[in-house]
Amino acid sequence: MSLLPAATEIVHALGLADDLVGVTFECEVTAPARPAVIVGGRDTKGMTPAEIDAYVRSTPPGDLYTLHADALADLEPDLILTQDLCRVCALPSGRVADALDHLGCRADVLTLDPHTLAEVLDSIQSVGERAGAPAVAAALVASLRGRLSAVAAAVSGLRRPRVALIEWIDPPFGAGHWIPDLIAAAGGAPVAAHPGARSTATTWPAIQTAAPDVVVVAPCGYDLPGAADQARTIAEHFRDVPIWAIDADALIVRPGPRLIDGVEALAAILHPTAAPTPPPNRITRVA
Repeated sequence: MSLLPAATEIVHALGLADDLVGVTFECEVTAPARPAVIVGGRDTKGMTPAEIDAYVRSTPPGDLYTLHADALADLEPDLILTQDLCRVCALPSGRVADALDHLGCRADVLTLDPHTLAEVLDSIQSVGERAGAPAVAAALVASLRGRLSAVAAAVSGLRRPRVALIEWIDPPFGAGHWIPDLIAAAGGAPVAAHPGARSTATTWPAIQTAAPDVVVVAPCGYDLPGAADQARTIAEHFRDVPIWAIDADALIVRPGPRLIDGVEALAAILHPTAAPTPPPNRITRVA
């Protein structure tokens, strides 16, 4: 059972999708057998970034998501994948533990809390080991490391542009957790960023002071069209700086195997003549 989208992606990448019995309403599932949705949440599609930010700030911790405990009990999972990294991104593990205690469920619980790209790769191996597929996980991680090495070789010796990646626009948030690692792996120099730490609200003047050569807009929870729409609204703050939009959910914000797609996409933005071809329909320049 996966209680966060990134874990669901890891399970799919390990070839274990048919073993999933429960997921969240935000998970992307491609297996023929559709697992039950056991975590729900508010649909924010009609809200502006400022309204979403206000909603998150006004909602008590743990109340952003709803765990359907009765459904969890009926499914009798052997392994539950959860997180404590971000209360905005998924249900906190404490809520899961409380529900399991109440239900008397003895499922194995693996909490995933990676803060860096290296820790994301380690978490993939951890899921494989706990799910009974350690060799598959090791092969997957080796493949992902190989792709990172290929990007590193392609951009070696090239000038590293200063990159401001914006995780949210109203208010603006600079890149945190593993995202600065992605920028560095792609041949860039992250600015207005918080490597390995939570992203925090900042201001447009502060980001301007960081003197980025490139601005990348990758708002959490948005696909490419949504990111592009938001990127156009901030163009006035960076009139002489290239502004790109990127599909955040597919490439940047979910700590799973597709972060390597994100590195390749960022490298294509920063070093288009040297980097691998980016995934289709995942990046676009807006200014």
